[in-house]
Amino acid sequence: MDTPAPPWTHGTEAVTTSADREAFRRDGAVCLRGLFTPAEVALIERGIEANLAAPGPLAQVASPRGDPGVFVEDFCNWQRIAEYEELVRSSRLAQAAGELMGCRTVRLYHDHLLVKEPRTAQRTPWHQDQPYYNIEGRDTVSAWIPVDPVGRAATLELIAGSHLGPWYMPRTFMTAQAKWFQPGELAELPDLAAEPDRYRVLGWDLQPGDAVLFHMLTLHGAPGVPGSGRRRVLSIRLLGDDIRHAPRPWKTSPDFPGLAAELPPGAAMDHPFFPVLWRA
Repeated sequence: MDTPAPPWTHGTEAVTTSADREAFRRDGAVCLRGLFTPAEVALIERGIEANLAAPGPLAQVASPRGDPGVFVEDFCNWQRIAEYEELVRSSRLAQAAGELMGCRTVRLYHDHLLVKEPRTAQRTPWHQDQPYYNIEGRDTVSAWIPVDPVGRAATLELIAGSHLGPWYMPRTFMTAQAKWFQPGELAELPDLAAEPDRYRVLGWDLQPGDAVLFHMLTLHGAPGVPGSGRRRVLSIRLLGDDIRHAPRPWKTSPDFPGLAAELPPGAAMDHPFFPVLWRA
């Protein structure tokens, strides 16, 4: 009997187009329509519901008391939610990310559950992903994968080209505290509303199967969810060739307990926490 092919050898046909790759380089974000099959969307949905039924230790409510809805987040569950692991190992996501980054190897960084129940008013504030993390390098992709239809009024929004600029000070979403870097160490987020003509805001109506893939330094945020619809999203964070471990003297979001003792500063992310999903 032939040995089964490793999960990253799905064939040589490209997942992304040259226009997709150029948009990612220029804007730091691209919408990939129909990246996931209906069966994969159903798989993600089952995983999300299993995650909501049994939250992990990093789960949190990210909306205040008095919000007519609720915003729930959870992190780093792929090792206990079988549907998440199946998705990242068998879908075309890692290949798409590798093509956008121009990398030969793609690793999983972590999964992030984002669920806004009907009538949630809490906005996800503008931020970059990477300043919250324990990594350095440019080869990164965050994937935002909804399993519910998302209209333009409730969709992820991104600032085109912001991935080419500086790191901005990361702050807590509900209280805007700077818990990570020291004051003045990073630039403060510009007042995007004060100069609307200066910034090009990207956002797409999305159907189940679509995904937005963006650089971890691309500024992004999201409104609440008006009306009666749910907005269930699984975000998958992926790492490319040049990413190295950058231990922080604070607790990163998410945290990887024990990693600093096992992976030296500046080392490649070669650790069971971060399995290889695809090779070119």
